Amino acid sequence: MRLLKLPPETRLRYDHASLKVAIHAAAPCPVQVKEAMIRWWGPVLYEYYAGTEGNGYVACDSHEWLAHPGTVGRALVGEIRILDDAGRVLPAGETGTIHFANGPAFEYHNDAAKTAASRSREGWSTLGDVGHVDAEGYLYLTDRRHYVIISGGVNIYPQEVENLLVSHPKVADVAVIGVPNDEYGEEVKAVVQPMDMKDAGPALAAELIGFCRAHLSHLKCPRSVDFDAALPRHPTGKLYKRLLRERYWAGRERKL
Repeated sequence: MRLLKLPPETRLRYDHASLKVAIHAAAPCPVQVKEAMIRWWGPVLYEYYAGTEGNGYVACDSHEWLAHPGTVGRALVGEIRILDDAGRVLPAGETGTIHFANGPAFEYHNDAAKTAASRSREGWSTLGDVGHVDAEGYLYLTDRRHYVIISGGVNIYPQEVENLLVSHPKVADVAVIGVPNDEYGEEVKAVVQPMDMKDAGPALAAELIGFCRAHLSHLKCPRSVDFDAALPRHPTGKLYKRLLRERYWAGRERKL
């Protein structure tokens, strides 16, 4: 997003004809962002989905992605299984927890309980992500299971809201989280890093909430917006949402 929001004259200044491969992973990429990057750089983008646990590996090139917008690819290691909350296998198109069957085994160091929690009754393993596969076996990520916001008994996936908000011209970075609500358990909040901190304030917050409501169900939209000069990210780009949630849940118990 930061590259795409550079001034056109800056983007056009550089010759990228020699660029052969650009690899991205770690979080779902908004469809409109990847489409724009492929138009700009050409079909050199490669994406993968995997974890340090090594239990499975999913990947795709630009041509596969253009034929299946939003996918992270098909399994190259392990076999994808999508399970519901009762542990039943779901058909193509239905959203559930992503598991890998017949992949390499792993254990969490000195944590038998966490290892057991990562297994289905069949022994298939999960990294805790939610998604679905299409009829051709291409995987689409919805969000981390732990990030799902449960408001009034309804599951809301922050990634969908983040993908929309980051496309707003005044937004440099964004995280959407669930914060305490006495009536509904949780409500949706957006923590936004604006392109210019001078814009931060009630007017921009109202503009961003209105922007969401113009494109999404109101239930999914933030009820409030806070601003931050920089979100807590690792140098590789990984967002530490836990640190953001702790600001709002300190002294409160999140009930799932």
